[in-house]
Amino acid sequence: MSSEGAAPISSSLPPAPPGHPPKVTNRGRSAVPISTLNSQSSDVPEFEPFGAPGPRGFPPMSGEGPDESNKQEHHTMLFNSDHLLVRRGQEFKIKIVFNRPYVPATDLFAVEFVIGSSPQYSKGTHIPVFTTKDRQSSWGGRVTDTVDNAVTVGITPAANCIVGKYQMYIAVKTPFGIRRTRRDKSRELYILFNPWVSDDAVFLDDEAERQECVMTEIGIIYHGTIDDISERNWNYGQFNYGVLDACLYILDRADMPITSRGDPIRVTRKASAMLNSRDDDGVLVGNWSGDYTYGVAPTSWTGSTEILLTYASSQTPVCYAQCWVYAAVFNTFLRCLGIPSRVATNYFSAHDNDGNLKMDIILDEGGRIDRSRTRDSIWNYHCWNECYMSRPDLPTGFGGWQVVDSTPQETSDGMYRCGPASVQAIKHGQICFPFDAPFVFAEINSDVVFYTRDKDGTLVPVKVNRTHIGRAVFTKSPGAMTRRDITDQYKFPEGSKEERTVLEKAEEFGCPREKADLPAGDVDLVLPILELSVGDSFELSLEFVNRSGQRRTVDAYISGSVVYYTGVTSSEFLFKNPTVTIAPNNSVKESVAVESKKYMKSLVEQANLHFIATGKVQETGQIVSAMRVVTLIWVILWFLQVSAGGKVNEEMTVAVEFTNPFTFSLEGVYIRMEGPGIMLPMSKYYSLIPGNSSLNWTEFFVPQRAGSRTVIASLDCAALRQVNGSLTAHTPAP
Repeated sequence: MSSEGAAPISSSLPPAPPGHPPKVTNRGRSAVPISTLNSQSSDVPEFEPFGAPGPRGFPPMSGEGPDESNKQEHHTMLFNSDHLLVRRGQEFKIKIVFNRPYVPATDLFAVEFVIGSSPQYSKGTHIPVFTTKDRQSSWGGRVTDTVDNAVTVGITPAANCIVGKYQMYIAVKTPFGIRRTRRDKSRELYILFNPWVSDDAVFLDDEAERQECVMTEIGIIYHGTIDDISERNWNYGQFNYGVLDACLYILDRADMPITSRGDPIRVTRKASAMLNSRDDDGVLVGNWSGDYTYGVAPTSWTGSTEILLTYASSQTPVCYAQCWVYAAVFNTFLRCLGIPSRVATNYFSAHDNDGNLKMDIILDEGGRIDRSRTRDSIWNYHCWNECYMSRPDLPTGFGGWQVVDSTPQETSDGMYRCGPASVQAIKHGQICFPFDAPFVFAEINSDVVFYTRDKDGTLVPVKVNRTHIGRAVFTKSPGAMTRRDITDQYKFPEGSKEERTVLEKAEEFGCPREKADLPAGDVDLVLPILELSVGDSFELSLEFVNRSGQRRTVDAYISGSVVYYTGVTSSEFLFKNPTVTIAPNNSVKESVAVESKKYMKSLVEQANLHFIATGKVQETGQIVSAMRVVTLIWVILWFLQVSAGGKVNEEMTVAVEFTNPFTFSLEGVYIRMEGPGIMLPMSKYYSLIPGNSSLNWTEFFVPQRAGSRTVIASLDCAALRQVNGSLTAHTPAP
């Protein structure tokens, strides 16, 4: 068929608008809009007539605010808020003042709670609470006291009710209709999850853990390497003014239906996506490049308050974050809403790009690493969150601690998020259960597999290290500033019968591992543990051990690289390829001198050096290997000091003194300080600090709470990262 003279087919579709696609609404699909904004609520009519309109001139009535007993009983006394904050499933009290004494036999009234823009009784977004036993709703109500015109009412929200900000009204039945109080911002109240009540899905039956994982404001983030564990303090600030509203705004920004916000599973899964900005303009922009020109370096942050308030006020993602910042801010979100949570750090965490339990390291024919074909990365450490909740969607026994991770690594159901994944399911290899258990399982259970690549491209496994990944998982101890090892909650001991059973179970659910039964070699390679400071020259000593009765000759490759903490190589500064001869049943040490100038010029943040040695035994073809990550220590001279004798609501001072330890100038230096209950986030910028010179910064603050309070500080610039410290200040009551 000829196409000559054929006219182009025109499209009747309108041109697509530039930028993001338009937001699709529920118009035409549902009778009323689906409420997704806690910040918006509909006004309830002041008068609802029974029939023909009647007179409207009834005397006023009012509802009074909370007393201190509500705050103490509901563990909300630390929130810096003007509103009533209570926890669901537990009674709170309000006092209502009428225009005349209350007569129970004839006066009928209800306390009504409304949340969202389309309140409906059937959806649990419009809840009337009655005080008579013969008429009760899903929330309990009773009159606890009556004095003259004042009536005290006890109200018990359902243990599974929606979490968020409610409007409160008083409704009185009159001969002509129902009359309500006007909307008043002073009568807004917040209802949170309640880990103290057994009927709540987040109930945690351990008071020490509740105090740590809900009420504690200062945390410790563990980083570094397994051989040199470092820590930094973090101010979660979950009780600071505006933080709760910022957390609710995150759910609003996610378009999360109001009716879903009583389910901790849905809340945590939605939040794990919203804490990063990859696909939904969430809270934090991830950046591992080392260039933080257009934002704040991840190492500079000292707490979550500034991040959350900035996001809520600007309504744009905050720059920048890495895994521990994501985990710390997520922890603030969870604790603020009442979900018990903690930050966990996994050392040597696998980031497997292939969806299996193998971290593939490709060697060429001579035994040298082929970096162009080695794609999997092993993070020196990775931080995620654990939150505590029941899992009615899973079989019995898989509730409790759940892994959630907001660091954008891989997509889950089309979005960058992870969890909640049951820690118990991960430990026992039951990775078929939602959500994202296979990914977390691989992070702590993968094997490091060395392959040789033949000329025809075939990959042959030559060495398997089954103990390198997931060496330890740490979190902060309850009630103490010490480290707690929770590795045994994730995995059985390496090499145990239980571990083998778990790995076999995981394979049934699609997580294959390397099964090659490689013969045991008779040559070992050992890399020593090194403790080095930035700028040190040193000697790297490798030990080759021959356990056979014959001489062995090893063609070795020794590589040293500057790496990011994610295991990604920045640059290689060392390469040697010695041939080592080892006498029978003997050992030989091979030393390599490393001058500081070779690595200093390419050093990146967190100052990690990665050494890997591989070799091929000429006589047997055996591949030997050893890896070591060394975190260089910054020798920093800086001091924090708080003035003595201060009291609550009285001005105090904090002083920072820093000495530049280098001969060159430091440019673009930021110092940050904050502390829960004592100091809101403060920062100071210095464009230049000359070499070997000092600075002093003194700042005034007014503590809001008595007792021992922690002040956290950090100093950060392009040439100097991870400088942080803290001190304890004592502020007696006035």
